[in-house]
Amino acid sequence: MLKNNSNNVLFHIQRIYTKDISFEAPNTPGVFQINWDPKIKVDLNSDAKNIHTNMYEVVLRVTVTAKIGEDTAFLCQVKQAGIFNISGLNKIQMIRCFNVHCPGILFPYASECISNQVSRGTFPQLNLDPINFDILFVQSLQKKCDDTLKI
Repeated sequence: MLKNNSNNVLFHIQRIYTKDISFEAPNTPGVFQINWDPKIKVDLNSDAKNIHTNMYEVVLRVTVTAKIGEDTAFLCQVKQAGIFNISGLNKIQMIRCFNVHCPGILFPYASECISNQVSRGTFPQLNLDPINFDILFVQSLQKKCDDTLKI
């Protein structure tokens, strides 16, 4: 729990849970016969919604696709969620919290879940690199500004 009495800021993790897991290996068993040199693509998305006074559910969706040539070796998607008690932040701080801080807390859980699913599919170990959600957030703001300026 983060509590700052001077600003009355409160940030508390109520619960972290897996909301949804999906794993597909559409080209098995043939893909097991191919030299393992996949192209790995990672897509991230997060969403937040107010569920009660100062209580928010933040869902981080991580989708990992491994392709060998045109064939999909596997596709794994995890929706990792958390319930956070947050108060005392202005609107801009809340947006940053939903897009940077909460996903940063949820990502290690999602990454572990993906690693487990890939291993259970008998594919080689997959460890996702850490994600700098602050940089991603700034890049998304820059893109929105650029898109707005294109008139």
